Amino acid sequence: MLTRRVLFCCCVLSLALIRSVGATFDDRDELLRKMDGRAEHYGQLSRKIWEYAEVGYKEKQSAELLRAELRAAGFQLQENVADIPTAFVASYGSGKPVIGILGEYDALPGLSQDSVPEKKARVEGAAGHGCGHNLFGVASSFAAITIKEYLAEKKLPGTIRLYGTPAEEGGAGKVYMARAGVFNDCDIVLAWHPGDANSASLKSSLANITAKFRFYGTAAHAAAAPDRGRSSLDAVILMAHAVDMLREHVPQTTRLHYIITKGGEAPNVVPDFAEIYMYARHPSMPTLDGIWARIVKCAEAGALATETKMQMELVGSVYNELPNEPLAKAVDKNLRLVGGVKYSVEEQAFAEKLRQTFSLDGALSLGSQEQVQQMEDGASSGSTDVADVSWIVPTTEFRTATYVPGTPGHSWQSTACSGYSIGRKGMLVAAKTLALTVLDVLGDPKLIEAARADFNKRRAGFEYRSRIPANQKPPLNYRDK
Repeated sequence: MLTRRVLFCCCVLSLALIRSVGATFDDRDELLRKMDGRAEHYGQLSRKIWEYAEVGYKEKQSAELLRAELRAAGFQLQENVADIPTAFVASYGSGKPVIGILGEYDALPGLSQDSVPEKKARVEGAAGHGCGHNLFGVASSFAAITIKEYLAEKKLPGTIRLYGTPAEEGGAGKVYMARAGVFNDCDIVLAWHPGDANSASLKSSLANITAKFRFYGTAAHAAAAPDRGRSSLDAVILMAHAVDMLREHVPQTTRLHYIITKGGEAPNVVPDFAEIYMYARHPSMPTLDGIWARIVKCAEAGALATETKMQMELVGSVYNELPNEPLAKAVDKNLRLVGGVKYSVEEQAFAEKLRQTFSLDGALSLGSQEQVQQMEDGASSGSTDVADVSWIVPTTEFRTATYVPGTPGHSWQSTACSGYSIGRKGMLVAAKTLALTVLDVLGDPKLIEAARADFNKRRAGFEYRSRIPANQKPPLNYRDK
């Protein structure tokens, strides 16, 4: 039986151990209380970015709003990163560990929507935050500022960085930033994403390659002299048909999708210019390389058959995401500590009405946003340029319930949630989870070692090499019509 003196010594030793490896329970409680007190301010910032709704590489107001907030909090700003006007790195502190947090803020074309549960564009045809990136960038900045204050107050070593990363939606902004080397000295990187549930993740994602195929023909009167014309639109249609035929002969996990962005000016003029914007995805980049080569042949065939010329502009390419188990488990623990999202009476009514506007097949039940789901694994059906960062430094990404359960992403419904209080509540869950996980990393060098070991194991035998040519500049106008 232990004596009182031995018990006392054990308690003192345990307390010392807690303090030696990082923040105490009191530190964490105080940090979370401070964040609750500032939630309204950061919620207002997210609403402003939601209203700006700027598409990839055009996020001037959104990036400046975040930069101003970080600058005022004492961060050092590096702007125009990788020759991208809306990319930046905000840093505070010195020495190891170097912890990066990713923040996005680009909107999607054509998804303008008011924050109401029925379809109602704010500006007809304009962009909207259908992926919730207005919440993403703000929550990440909120977490970074909170940790900065903790480092300053405790006079602790370490560097916290907020990476302002534009054009995630097809523009591959992080790939160009990675090429500039801004992530190379990080020990770990944390990211999150809006969603309709709360969960840490061991999922991978789909690698993708995207390009615009442009065809140049010869204009002519479509009735009086059609034989003199060479139709670029015919070339686009033939390429698209060949791609559709190709679908039968690629691995089942492949995703091929496109839009015709230019098809001519008038029916009675043989089009001398046409363009198709193509995406291809697969869980493995080497496999995708072979699929993409066949897509290029489809384009060449369209040009050959119509006697037109074809040019391809590679817009972007991202890898499949590399999971990290130690970091994902740390996030899962903290996400469960923070808890889910509770709706008010008004929010419940909003959610019930919104769920009447989409299919509920396979959807999580209303109320599931209050829980944390089991950690996910496997492969998602989406793509992200976070993946390229994950091949450079140990990285983990999680999601929180910023949308009503069941809400499809990239929809007017998700845009409505991102501008409503439901989205801001989920954003606060993300910011708190990020901050607590950074505290874990700051206080436990073994967590960094474990994350690096898992990273090395998963990456073994594979070489990260972006499919974007080294001399290609960021496609700053890829959203232009």
